[in-house]
Amino acid sequence: MTNTHFSKNKAGIFSLMVLALGIQGCATNGDSAPNKFVRTDTPDAIPANEPLSRYGNPASYTVLGKTYHVMKSANGFEQEGISSWYGTKFHGRKTSSGEPYNMYAMTAAHKTLPLPTYVEVTHKENGKKIIVKVNDRGPFHEGRIIDLSYAAARKLGISSTGTGPVHIRVINTSAMDLDTSEVILPEPANGKDGQIHVQVAAMGTENAAEKMADDLREKDIQSVRVHVIENDGRKFYRVRIGPLPNTDLAYKVINDLNGIGLNAARVVVD
Repeated sequence: MTNTHFSKNKAGIFSLMVLALGIQGCATNGDSAPNKFVRTDTPDAIPANEPLSRYGNPASYTVLGKTYHVMKSANGFEQEGISSWYGTKFHGRKTSSGEPYNMYAMTAAHKTLPLPTYVEVTHKENGKKIIVKVNDRGPFHEGRIIDLSYAAARKLGISSTGTGPVHIRVINTSAMDLDTSEVILPEPANGKDGQIHVQVAAMGTENAAEKMADDLREKDIQSVRVHVIENDGRKFYRVRIGPLPNTDLAYKVINDLNGIGLNAARVVVD
């Protein structure tokens, strides 16, 4: 459990740290975008049920004369407002959680969410969605609710505009403690919202795909299926798990797959 009992001296040090690391925003205070090309399809952060950081989670802290109260639990939290980003000026520096800031990773800063928290960020104008790990404090500019890493801002489509209207939704990672071998998955349904699967791999031959599917079943992974598609006269065999009832469980499955060395798995909805 994170210790939220700060002495006045420690609280002051924390406030100074937040001021030094957290007062951020696109191209402000000498900040800028990186010189090298940053891809627009950086993989989303993969939610995981992590313990609270030892740093950055006091009961409250004060910046620029305003006091912020850190949430004990963020489950069900949603918010709308303006997003900004931060880049080269802070790259490599410690975030409020103690992790080094990496502008090429899918991370973000928020004033009151527990560190770490995983959130889905939706651009309200272009409809793009990303998932980021909140591991820092900020932004402390009026009206801004979240500060994205440069890579996250580029993927969301606000790296050039600097800011954008967003909706953020916390992903409940506590549900990821579920043992997927005991979860009864629904049969495929023709729902208008599409079906959620975890795609483990796409193979060029049926034998290779069936072998991978059998290997997964032997590891007690449930609902493994091989889906066949045809593209330009060539067949591809996609090894998938599901359909799954929600994206939270899908990311739990991905974490399990990563644990056995399958790192290319991704969530698909179709």
